[in-house]
Amino acid sequence: MLIFAGLGNPGAKYAGNRHNIGFMALDRIAADHGFGPWKPRFQGLVSEGKLGTEKIILIKPSTFMNLSGQSVGEAMRFFKLEAPDVTVFHDEIDLAPGKLRVKDGGGHAGHNGLRSLHQHIGPHYTRVRMGVGHPGHKDAVPGYVLHDFAKADQDWLDDVLRGCSDGAAHLAAGDNGKFQNAVALRTAPPRSSGGTGPGRAKPEPAAPEPTPKPDPAPDPAPKDTRTALQKLADKFR
Repeated sequence: MLIFAGLGNPGAKYAGNRHNIGFMALDRIAADHGFGPWKPRFQGLVSEGKLGTEKIILIKPSTFMNLSGQSVGEAMRFFKLEAPDVTVFHDEIDLAPGKLRVKDGGGHAGHNGLRSLHQHIGPHYTRVRMGVGHPGHKDAVPGYVLHDFAKADQDWLDDVLRGCSDGAAHLAAGDNGKFQNAVALRTAPPRSSGGTGPGRAKPEPAAPEPTPKPDPAPDPAPKDTRTALQKLADKFR
């Protein structure tokens, strides 16, 4: 059994925020893989199902971001799991929008949700770092992550979420590389061999038309070898 936890803030007011991309990833996985209905439990909302051969507990804490560790820690202890059995999906301002990386353990880098998790379950859990971009200045970060994704973000956001769902079974099996590849196939699919755009093979130039050869010169007339007398005789025949 494993726990997949998504980080975010509860309520419709925050549903479309960049800070809630972790909730969005879990919603997509639950919908695509036939998980059970969301039910209130462990200070959050919980949905149960399977990915491959693994039983998975999806949990979205209802404690607000700064106290996420309370909810995840309670679920972990109830199921007698350890921190390495927990995978957390969260927003990452140090990655460009649409980029995703998986990391085992490490620091919290000032992320309040991860800071709370460190306090309650320690640092040895897996993180799915989902890039949302940086506003450009440290002071602008709180307002930026608590703002909804722009309309222009919807295409790449949908690709990332679908990719997380596509690769969820690989993540549950511990194959982080295949999981990241599944996301990449959505966000940066391989180009087809047709066309002449960047990265595509240019068609071979057509062979030039062969230059037509001039008509051969006519054969020269045969040389007249008759004598003058024969010519005169032939004239009166």
